Amino acid sequence: MTVSLDTPAAAAGAAPAPLEKTALETYVAPDKPSLVGMSRAALRDALAGIGVPPGQTKMRAQQLWHWLYVRGAQDFDAMTNVSKDLRAVLDRHFTLARPEVVAEQVSTDGTRKWLLRLPGDGTGAAARRAHEVECVYIPESDRGTLCVSSQVGCTLTCSFCHTGTQRLVRNLTAGEIVGQVLVARDRLGDWPGGTPPTDGIVPTDGGRMVSNIVMMGMGEPLYNFEAVRDALLIVADNEGLGLSKRRITLSTSGVVPMIARAGAEIGVMLAVSLHAVRDDIRDELVPLNRKYPIAALMEACRTYPGLSNARRITFEYVMLKGVNDQLADAKALVKLLKGIPAKINLIPFNPWPGSRYECSDWEQIEAFSEYVFNAGYSSPVRTPRGRDILAACGQLKSATEKLSARERMALRAMAMTE
Repeated sequence: MTVSLDTPAAAAGAAPAPLEKTALETYVAPDKPSLVGMSRAALRDALAGIGVPPGQTKMRAQQLWHWLYVRGAQDFDAMTNVSKDLRAVLDRHFTLARPEVVAEQVSTDGTRKWLLRLPGDGTGAAARRAHEVECVYIPESDRGTLCVSSQVGCTLTCSFCHTGTQRLVRNLTAGEIVGQVLVARDRLGDWPGGTPPTDGIVPTDGGRMVSNIVMMGMGEPLYNFEAVRDALLIVADNEGLGLSKRRITLSTSGVVPMIARAGAEIGVMLAVSLHAVRDDIRDELVPLNRKYPIAALMEACRTYPGLSNARRITFEYVMLKGVNDQLADAKALVKLLKGIPAKINLIPFNPWPGSRYECSDWEQIEAFSEYVFNAGYSSPVRTPRGRDILAACGQLKSATEKLSARERMALRAMAMTE
């Protein structure tokens, strides 16, 4: 079977769809902002602004940092080594709010998906229309991976991705990105003295519940660079959440000018949503390719700061039946990546209601993987997780754009046939 890549607009001779969307709204800080996501410098400034003496702001900021990111405090009263008077002043001016959990779904394979509610833009009717994003937790026996969103919706229009069909509402703040990590740890009991949930699956190796973070949720992280950078530096801070940068992966669809900055200013692992080896196919699957074609993307990867055999780039490649899954594609992929320390993550396409693509046959995926592996590249096939709750790769779409009853019936049918 071959899937046509002709879009209705192309067939009619119309101009192609725009490569990027424009945000519909912007974030407006509430009167009482949350301290979650503030840098140490911002915390010191905030403390100075409420009258904490200059000689105490550094020490007090460190206390707040410890309570936020080591102890997981959700209110100021928990901060027992902070004076009662200061706690009262802090409570008058700030909160420790995280995103609100609207719904939690637990897949049959243990994957958890949280629908998180965020404030609107603070003006007019939009102030009452909250924004929503999704965050996914994928447990295994020896690790727990949290898939974090960076935008409400997505800037891009990738044709195989459910999130790409959603509007771009706005970028998330650093606090809203860090807040997803805190929510996950709250729900999983992943703080000192916490109790893990009894339903579903959690790691059993005695380590932390959230051991890995991937910026692979809703949105293109490099189109929200500053907030993503600031959030990931907080997540990696060894006096707080303390995740190693080698356990944090930032995924991009190929925003070429920002890739070098990501390596220099964030320094986490890089994943690239490649999905095709020819520009004509990638132009359709990842329309951003028309702006930053494969040759430019590969050059940015070859010069990624810190790239080595110990810090390889992961190239994500969704397997689409009759589109990009032939042996000739595997050969071209090996040739394209020659000289780049890399591994190839083959992703069986996760269906979603209304998609025109199908997943490659398993025999074809195995043959593709075997060729790449024999050429010297690690080529694991990603096990689909959370398909029954629409939590798998490429399936996220916030309830801001709810599925129709017909889409929900189609989704249940998909899950039953897996």
